[in-house]
Amino acid sequence: MQNSEKRSTQESGNLREVAIIGIGETRIGELWDQSLRELGINAGLSAIKDAGVKGEEIEKIYIGNMSAGRLINQEHIAPMIADYAGLDDIPAVRIESGGASGGMALTEGYLSVASGLHDVVVVGGAEKMTDVGDEEAKKILSSTADWEWESVFGATFDSLYAMMARYHMFTHGTTKEQLAAVSVKNHAHGALNPNAQFQREVPLKIVMGSPIVSDPLTMFDCAPLSDGAAAVVLCPVDMADSFNKDPVAILGTGMGADHMAVHDRRELDAMKATRSAGDKALSMAGLKPEDMDFAEVHDNYTISEIMAIEDLGFFPKGDGGPATERGDTSLHNKIPINTSGGLKAKGQPVGAVGINQAVEAVLQLRGEAGDRQVEDAEYGLIHNIGGTGASAVVHVLGRWR
Repeated sequence: MQNSEKRSTQESGNLREVAIIGIGETRIGELWDQSLRELGINAGLSAIKDAGVKGEEIEKIYIGNMSAGRLINQEHIAPMIADYAGLDDIPAVRIESGGASGGMALTEGYLSVASGLHDVVVVGGAEKMTDVGDEEAKKILSSTADWEWESVFGATFDSLYAMMARYHMFTHGTTKEQLAAVSVKNHAHGALNPNAQFQREVPLKIVMGSPIVSDPLTMFDCAPLSDGAAAVVLCPVDMADSFNKDPVAILGTGMGADHMAVHDRRELDAMKATRSAGDKALSMAGLKPEDMDFAEVHDNYTISEIMAIEDLGFFPKGDGGPATERGDTSLHNKIPINTSGGLKAKGQPVGAVGINQAVEAVLQLRGEAGDRQVEDAEYGLIHNIGGTGASAVVHVLGRWR
């Protein structure tokens, strides 16, 4: 990364430039033979090994997690994971923001290093969704919507996102085929990812013919609920040369917010929180949407991806569906979206999603993404949302050299 003007915002704000120097993740899926602590430890130790960091150099640990207390009856999980990793003398903090827990944890880790408070920080995300039945897991997930005014009356996550999809279709002419194209594309990308839960392509006919979950969303429009963990190691850019890998810089970060309940929002075909977070992150990086070589966006439902690529400025409002159908968001095309397979194919370990996205971005920017590599990738964006869009966080990452 040679363009000093791109870094002027961080420098003028008296923030140190921060790099990701190590990454690690588990495979994602229904991992009944592994506990949450095992998943978190394995991801964290892989990231530490990747960076070449010694345990005594780590000063703080942040872990994104949505709901371990209800899913596995274990609270206080950050110190637990640190303890069983042999890092029991390092302060560890859990960050919760629904589906955005991982991304928010990354922001907290970034701020910890950028402020000068700490030099070496590990940020992880972990979730164990399958130790309870599907019905209970969905009920727990629905608690990240407005429980008192939505969930308690029977509004599930599926139905709330279905309402957004229906309104988007009514307002912009988005079709079921365009929703399905998101799933087809992400499964094609996931087939190239050895850590993805689903590693096979799914044809449009199968997606279109799958059972209705909440009209117009079918089974293949919805991401699975998964187990998994991921971790990254952060340090100041000027220290990065002392560790194993070339650094990937966090050039910008932004958070956004909106009403908790969908019915209180002014827009149903967009997410204000995403738009705000994206604008802030890109402004901080001194970059524009068209400068991005790829993006990982939060596709817990196919409509989520369509709205995200519009709200982040990759396509005009209403063109997200047609753009996907045209192939503009596929690998090697205009702006590859969710090269990892996204939540739809890679899987959805809720609290880990934002860190899984960061791992994929680092692999792309290092040129280590294998068959799903974006050619000459220099900049990437990752986007993580909580609940039905009440919170959002965006990071812009770039190659340092």
